[in-house]
Amino acid sequence: MKAELQFDFLVDKEKSTLTVRREFAAKRQLVWDCHTKSELLDRWFAPKPLTTRTSHMEFKEGGYWHYAMLMPDGQAFWSRLDYQTIDPIDGYTALDGFCDEAGIVNADMPRATWDVVFTDASGHTLVTTSIQYDSPDDVEKVIAMGMKEGLASTLERLDELLVVLHDTGR
Repeated sequence: MKAELQFDFLVDKEKSTLTVRREFAAKRQLVWDCHTKSELLDRWFAPKPLTTRTSHMEFKEGGYWHYAMLMPDGQAFWSRLDYQTIDPIDGYTALDGFCDEAGIVNADMPRATWDVVFTDASGHTLVTTSIQYDSPDDVEKVIAMGMKEGLASTLERLDELLVVLHDTGR
């Protein structure tokens, strides 16, 4: 049985933020790679039973990741993550938003700035993601859309992938 890994989902409506702390049983470089390479993101970045397909990925400051989360019936939910700053294997910041298949951001849906920090934690890696929304209403909207449950499922998929990658000596 695997050890319990830290998972905190903290909501601060006054500051319009969500903070997610999640521990992974893997070295920081591997966890970083899983967050920054499309061929790895496509293997875990969606809650079950959805899958992810990258349309465009340019992991650099000023670059972006445009991807779809796909339902088993083929319905696609498009998003894009615009990279603002990158500090290799320590962290990055990016502007997240829902968009269409062409990458045009949907102004009617909440956008958020993600500050993702990777740190070593007793042989594991702790990823702390601070998500800043424009308003408390936006925070409420994403929570109502299932943000906590979706992230929990998505991060469990990353756990599963890390085991496979570790076992194959990736």
